[in-house]
Amino acid sequence: MGFIKNAIVGIAIYEAIKYLTKKDALGNSKFDEIKEQAPQWLEKAKAATADIKAGHLPQV
Repeated sequence: MGFIKNAIVGIAIYEAIKYLTKKDALGNSKFDEIKEQAPQWLEKAKAATADIKAGHLPQV
C-alpha cells in the first residue's frame, strides 16, 4: 500500500512541475509569472504584518 501511495504522490509532483514549466505561445511559463508577482506579494505580506503588529486588521 505504501508503494502505491508513493507512486501516486510522485506522479502528482511530476505533473505539477510539468504544468508549471510548460511554455505558452509567448514563451512564458506559469513559474515565470509566479516569479514576476512574488515581489508584489512580499510587499503585501509586509504591510499585513505591520498592521497585525499594530493591532489593526490588515487591509489586503
